[in-house]
Amino acid sequence: MNIKIKKIHPDAKIPQFAHKGDAGMDLYVPETVHLAPGERKSVPLGLGFEIPDGYVGIMSDKSGVSHKYGIKTYGGVIDSCYRGEIHAGVMNLSDAPYTFEKGHKIVQILIQTVEHPTVIEVDELTPSERGEGRFGSTGK
Repeated sequence: MNIKIKKIHPDAKIPQFAHKGDAGMDLYVPETVHLAPGERKSVPLGLGFEIPDGYVGIMSDKSGVSHKYGIKTYGGVIDSCYRGEIHAGVMNLSDAPYTFEKGHKIVQILIQTVEHPTVIEVDELTPSERGEGRFGSTGK
């Protein structure tokens, strides 16, 4: 499969896999971005994607940035029909400011297949062993 990528910002970096076997490609910031504690931003990444029909791009946290610094990614679905600039939604959940320097990794994108199921409205759902057990229903 090929993914066509267009540079919208002159300093944007083309995504790449850091290691053989990685599921996600790293995405980078083309300009320095500052996040105050509790602040959230939609950060333009300076790239447009052409994801093939039948696939989707899912943007997800960079685990190091998330675990070490409390930076959370949100709103990361890139549909195959979207051709505009990709933005990374990020929020600083920590009590310290954080800066992404120009060229730093901000999120990763995974390209995955999409299923389009037929939705059927019913009056009852088939019973299961779990039933309607919610959060914590399986114990500690």
